[in-house]
Amino acid sequence: MVLATEGGNGYSNGTIHSTNGSSEEKIDELRELFGKADGDPLRIVCIGAGAWGSVFAAMLQDGYGNFRDKVQIRIWRRPGRFVDRATAEHLFEVINSREDVLRRLIRRCAYLKYVEARLGDRTLNADEILKDGFCLNMIDTPLCPLKVVTNLQEAVWDADIVINGLPSTETREAFEEIGRFWKERISAPVIVSLAKGIEAEIEPEPRIVTPTQMINRATKVPMENILYLGGPNIASEIYNKEYANARICGAEKWRKPLARFLRQPHFIVWDNGDLVTHEVMGGLKNVYAIGAGMVAALTNESATSKSVYFALCTSEMIFITHLLTEEPEKLAGPLLADTYVTLLKGRNAWYGQKLAKKEISLDMGDNIKGKGTIQGVSAVKAFYELLSQSSLNVLHPSKTEHVAPVELCPILQTLYKILILREVSCEGILEALRDETMNDPRERIEMAQSHAVYRPSLLRK
Repeated sequence: MVLATEGGNGYSNGTIHSTNGSSEEKIDELRELFGKADGDPLRIVCIGAGAWGSVFAAMLQDGYGNFRDKVQIRIWRRPGRFVDRATAEHLFEVINSREDVLRRLIRRCAYLKYVEARLGDRTLNADEILKDGFCLNMIDTPLCPLKVVTNLQEAVWDADIVINGLPSTETREAFEEIGRFWKERISAPVIVSLAKGIEAEIEPEPRIVTPTQMINRATKVPMENILYLGGPNIASEIYNKEYANARICGAEKWRKPLARFLRQPHFIVWDNGDLVTHEVMGGLKNVYAIGAGMVAALTNESATSKSVYFALCTSEMIFITHLLTEEPEKLAGPLLADTYVTLLKGRNAWYGQKLAKKEISLDMGDNIKGKGTIQGVSAVKAFYELLSQSSLNVLHPSKTEHVAPVELCPILQTLYKILILREVSCEGILEALRDETMNDPRERIEMAQSHAVYRPSLLRK
């Protein structure tokens, strides 16, 4: 039995058969779109070296790095980040547990520096180890060696494709600087954003601002050249070739050839034209993942408590999607899949667990060693502030009065009190679940589906 999938891939007896063309054909298709002449390589640079950004660059390097005359793949990260001795010792253990990695480092004459770092005789930099294939936020997953650039202007000034691997909270500042480098450019590059997070803009009217919109404002690159790629993915598992899928969203001219270019047997990339809505949904699931981690930790992984939380949080997510988009049903599958994987193994759920167990504290901020930026924290603040605006009032189903949308999202309210206001402890999430006055989540879903709650101004595209 062969199951056909979008794009012509099928599965038979566990073997993946690709009919999407060779790697060289995919490169040539993009090169033609960019008008590349022979001897002028297609220049791709990933900005940001967190777990997903590093894996993304490494996948491109694995797939296309052999075609050096046709494509150049690089990654930029800020210089000067030191690797502490404890991390260096762990890194040394990882290297020596992998014979292929050990041999590679010895061949490159790079092994000795890890020996010295373990002994405390040398201090490593994050950009230095990235060249050998080690991401500081994902030490246990060795990647292929990468071409690392630490000068931002050098990295982007002539890039054809820029991958935004930065957290949403850092995207605006970085691309404002990049925009200054591009003032003299004749042709606009193509930008693919991996960031999952949002900002709230209250004036002149409440609306959501996404990373692709931040990039557009900062660089003046037209929106038709800016895309978003997201999906239910754990970076380390994708690099280890666990089967995964994603969607690239944006203008048809670029999303379809880029979907073919990025697609691999274990990483299926579909395409969709609804960029902003998919981008916002990628940020929304991070909000509720933090609460899920708290519930799991506080109830000793009680399946019953976690299922109660899941019912309540998904009803809020359904309500919010009905506020944001006219046809939210189209998002149900991608949103739930992305939420599910984040609850299982994502950094936001991990953060919630560690907070509840008091193994980390809010005073440590939302950038955690070995994990990177916890984007759900800023998303909680943005969604709460946005949905608190009286101009967005909706009719309460039982009080027969108009209220701000956030009044119908008790989980979001509680997370805001815990993470932003710091008025209550993590145990507050359980108190919210056990509140006898809380409405049946079914009522919230019915309200969203039967009342005119859609607010088109929230996602001005």
